[in-house]
Amino acid sequence: MTSSLNPSATAAALPYPELADEIEALLSDPTVAVPARIVQALPGGGTLFAMPAVDARVAITKLITLIPDNAARGLPSIQGDIVVFDVATGQRTALLDGPTVTSRRTAAVSLLGARLLAPRRDGPLLIVGAGVQGRAHLEAFAAGLGVREVRIASRNPASADALVAHARTLGLDARRVDDADAALAECPLVVSTTPARQVALRGTPRDDAFVSAVGAYTPQMVEWAPEVCRDLAARGTLVVDTRDADHEAGDLLQAGIDVTAVPTLADWLASPRPVRGPVFFKNCGWGGWDLAAARLVSRRQQAR
Repeated sequence: MTSSLNPSATAAALPYPELADEIEALLSDPTVAVPARIVQALPGGGTLFAMPAVDARVAITKLITLIPDNAARGLPSIQGDIVVFDVATGQRTALLDGPTVTSRRTAAVSLLGARLLAPRRDGPLLIVGAGVQGRAHLEAFAAGLGVREVRIASRNPASADALVAHARTLGLDARRVDDADAALAECPLVVSTTPARQVALRGTPRDDAFVSAVGAYTPQMVEWAPEVCRDLAARGTLVVDTRDADHEAGDLLQAGIDVTAVPTLADWLASPRPVRGPVFFKNCGWGGWDLAAARLVSRRQQAR
C-alpha cells in the first residue's frame, strides 16, 4: 500500500536530527547509487528535474519543477514529488512532498556539516536569506545543535521579521539585523540561503566560524564575494557536500578555486582530520540526500 504524505505529514516523518543521522549513514553505504540528474529546460524559463537514486532496499525518483517567477502567481517556485519503491518487490510504498523533502534534507546536510566541522556549535546563528531554506535551517540548527540565539538578515525586511517571529515561537532569542557583514563578527554559525543572483556577503567570518553556503548551486550563482572565498581557502577549511560540487559550487568556482581538490563530507567521515577555522561548507544538493529521506520514512513506516 502506498502512503501519500502531504507537506505537513512529510515534515513530521523527517525530524532534523534523525535525518542528519540517516544522511551520515548513507555516506558510508556501498550499495547507494545516484545517477546524474536529468535537467530539462522548460519554455518560459522554468526547469524540470528528474533525480533517481537507489540502495539495497529503497529506490526513488524525484520529479520537481523550478519556476523562478511563480511568486508573482502566488505559487511556490518548487513543486513536485518523490516516489519511493521497495527494491525487492518493485511496489510503490510512499509518495512524499518534493519541496518539503528538499528543504528538510538540505538543512539536515548543513546540520551534519556543522556537527562534524563547526569549531563552535553554540551560536549565535546568523541566517542570511529568510525564505524556505532560511526557515528550515533555523529549525534544524535549533533542533540538532540546541542553538538558542538567531540573527536574521534579508533584503526583504518583512521576510526577516516573519522569520524572527517564527523563531520566537520556538523559544529562541531572535532579532533582525540589517547589516549581515557586520553581524558576522558576533556569529560563529552562519548559513546563507539567498537567491544567489548577486553577491550578498563581503565580510570576513570569524576564525571560529562555520559557514554553510546553500544558495549558489550552479556555476553562475553566487552569494559570497570571490575575495572572501579565496581568503577562507588560504586560512581556513573548505569542504563540499559531494563531488557534484566540482561543477556546481558557484561561490568557489567564481573565486577561481579548484573545487576538485576540496574534500567532501564522505571524505571527512572516512578520514577525519583536524579542523582549521574558519570552515566554509558548500552545500549544493544531491539526489542521495532525497534517498536518505526516503530511507528514514520507510524505516519509520516499518516500525509502526
